[in-house]
Amino acid sequence: QDYFTDENRVLKKDPQQDYHLEYAMENSTHTILAFSRELHTCDTNDKSITESTVRVIWAYHHKDMGEAGQNYHGSNRGTKSLRLLNPEKAEVSSASLPYFDLTNKDVPIPDKDTTYWCQMFKIPVQHEKHHVTKVEPLIQRGHENLVHHILLYQCSSNLNDSVLDYGHECYHPNMPDSFFTCETVIFAWAIGGEGFTYPPHVGLSIGTAADPQFVLMEVHYDNPSYTEGLIDNSGLRLIYTPVLRKYDAGVIEAGLWVSLFHNIPPGMPEFVSEGHCTLECLEEALGAERPSGIHVFAVLLHAHLAGRAIRMRHFRNGEEQKLLAYDDEFDFNFQEFQYLEEERTILPGDNLITECHYSTVDRIRMTWVRRFLL
Repeated sequence: QDYFTDENRVLKKDPQQDYHLEYAMENSTHTILAFSRELHTCDTNDKSITESTVRVIWAYHHKDMGEAGQNYHGSNRGTKSLRLLNPEKAEVSSASLPYFDLTNKDVPIPDKDTTYWCQMFKIPVQHEKHHVTKVEPLIQRGHENLVHHILLYQCSSNLNDSVLDYGHECYHPNMPDSFFTCETVIFAWAIGGEGFTYPPHVGLSIGTAADPQFVLMEVHYDNPSYTEGLIDNSGLRLIYTPVLRKYDAGVIEAGLWVSLFHNIPPGMPEFVSEGHCTLECLEEALGAERPSGIHVFAVLLHAHLAGRAIRMRHFRNGEEQKLLAYDDEFDFNFQEFQYLEEERTILPGDNLITECHYSTVDRIRMTWVRRFLL
């Protein structure tokens, strides 16, 4: 049945029943209910379902509801963030495909709230073009809340194997010079996300002279409790194939860059910042190399604890197009790629605005933005 709750957490039967049971099944271990409802019910007691993150709250009792009402669930309850309208991805089986892992080796995590660790890797020599079809996070068990995000950068091809011998804290005065040659992001993962599968006609190219030979993996460790003695071995698994896809994949970054000029005052219930990818920028970036534009098939919206909502706006010839991606219910612990239902073309001369909404109502000090959006 269709119920709702008020601020006192009391369940009430909704006079407008928008819940439709499709089927039910029960055995000795499971109870399964499949139901449907309209995305927008025009019922003030119902929450509209959009492309934003939805926080599903569940609870159960081992006895059925009686005439007196529901039984108290006790500890049999929980929550889960989902993106209910994220299009299903047509995943090609990768069980038999080769792969290689890029993982840290016994990295000591300092007892401070934020650490960026950089480690150089060499892509296994392929001698000919291959396509990466899927990237999976390899998060050390128990460190699911410690590893906040992982970025993979392409580095200069003029490096040699000596750069592989050490890792170092990123953005540190003593960081090796070779790390500064790694500027182009080729993949990103963030907390709560699962593995990323490229569409069947797209892959990340490896194996040619223009492809990455050396890559820098940056791992952001989030340790707000200042726990001592943590050692981490997390990283990424890249699954690849010799059967080439039609298109090569890349990453376009848009949003707010690290800057001392970008800060958020404390005590603000809402504070909005905008990152502009200007028409001049996209003209210069795409005009000569990609005059027909690029095709966007997925978007990763990324923010930290103060983030509440993110919108990627798209303009062409001064007119705003449909939102490229958005999440008005951003969840720090659930940062997953949004697969677009239809690919979107970005042309030279277009304009992108990343609109970030923050809340610092519970903070007493200034907040500085530490990382950019993807």
